Amino acid sequence: MANKKDPDRNPEHGWAQVLQSFFNDDIIVVNKAVNGRSTKSFINEKRWDSIYKKLKKGDYVFIEFGHNDEKIEDSTRYTNPHTTYRYNLIRFVKESREKGAIPVLLTSIARRNFNEKGVLVPTHGDYPLETRLTAQEYKVPFIDLEYYTELLEQSYGPEKSKKLHLHFKAAENPYYDKDKADDTHLSLEGAKAIAQIVINRIKAEEDPSLSRLKKGIK
Repeated sequence: MANKKDPDRNPEHGWAQVLQSFFNDDIIVVNKAVNGRSTKSFINEKRWDSIYKKLKKGDYVFIEFGHNDEKIEDSTRYTNPHTTYRYNLIRFVKESREKGAIPVLLTSIARRNFNEKGVLVPTHGDYPLETRLTAQEYKVPFIDLEYYTELLEQSYGPEKSKKLHLHFKAAENPYYDKDKADDTHLSLEGAKAIAQIVINRIKAEEDPSLSRLKKGIK
């Protein structure tokens, strides 16, 4: 989701990094996502506070976490999906609404994790479930990005889906001097494909609070 440095050379892109190109000038995308952060570290580093202070009525707040909340070996990032993770999401939702902003919850994008039988195996545990339940309970506009990116990965298949991510042999890409096999982060092709999914889901969403976003789509 996050913006990546040196986008003209760097093969890695976040899906929100390319989202602006799908909207007209009436919608301005301000991407505050940061690589490697969980709900816990995002709050503890005061990143949420900096967003909250600047929120205005009518702003949309797209909230996608989970990948790094899973890091049970790292106490600065790990959250229990049923307690801390859930309550952090609720905090983001409630505080966005305090400012008159409109929160939108998204589940984590799927990792490229095919087994030897070609089955895409989920890796996110109960985090997407808690995101779904929070969206239902608090009546938050919701995009099940895990589900739709699973469909994307499966449509590409075990081999071709490498194009959605970062798979390079040493010296194949000047940005990497060693072999690269990253099944979590996205190539430009992957970022654009997922941004298109997000746009498609906004178009399909019937929640009237998203009407201004819909009107801003090219």
